[in-house]
Amino acid sequence: MTADPVLSCQAVRKTFHGRPVLHGLDLDVAEHEVVVLIGASGSGKSTLLRCVNLLETVDDGAILLDGEEITDPRHDADRVRARIGMVFQSYNLFPHLTVLDNVTLAPVRVHRVHKAEARRRALELLDRVGLADRAGEYPDRLSGGQQQRVAIVRALASSPRLILLDEVTSALDPELVGEVLALIAELKREGTTMLIATHEMGFARQVADRVCFLDGGRIVEQGPPSRVLSEPSQPRTRQFLQRIVEAGRL
Repeated sequence: MTADPVLSCQAVRKTFHGRPVLHGLDLDVAEHEVVVLIGASGSGKSTLLRCVNLLETVDDGAILLDGEEITDPRHDADRVRARIGMVFQSYNLFPHLTVLDNVTLAPVRVHRVHKAEARRRALELLDRVGLADRAGEYPDRLSGGQQQRVAIVRALASSPRLILLDEVTSALDPELVGEVLALIAELKREGTTMLIATHEMGFARQVADRVCFLDGGRIVEQGPPSRVLSEPSQPRTRQFLQRIVEAGRL
């Protein structure tokens, strides 16, 4: 990498109830890069994303955003999160707010964007994903795929430096997965910096600049998806991908 990374995780450790989940993990994400985390459930993918967004505190090591150590306890976590967009597998939309209000909430309340400008930007983004006509609806009136697209738009509305996506298709019916993956592929083409945890190997192959295989809280192997997913060098990666093949998911 020729420039400082947008995100740098340095020797990050995290333990839950005495059980290590992240073991001195190191990872850099460059500007405009899409890094996809793969691995079995419990390998540390979601925990890493939650640590980056300061939803979990690290036990050791450091996480830097644009060279600034955000894991320093003197930092205001909410101010850090204002620079990071996170999309969860369960959407996490506010059920009592309309689609438009969900999307404009952070720009208006956190970033102090004028309400009219926030509304204009929100409608523009919703139109891009084919949901401008649903701006006045409440989330429970939308399909799962529509709700997840709204959640992604909400993350984009504040123009974050980094977007984290945590298994964003796992709660969707198979026929709805494609519309969400298509939106993420479009964001990649636009140069959005993303760190993604997924079980969708075909998606990882399509959008990743780099795939990282996590096992036991460590990055065991990483590289271009064409190599890691087709010709992995590590036995643990090969075993994981073989199970994926047997399950018909690769």
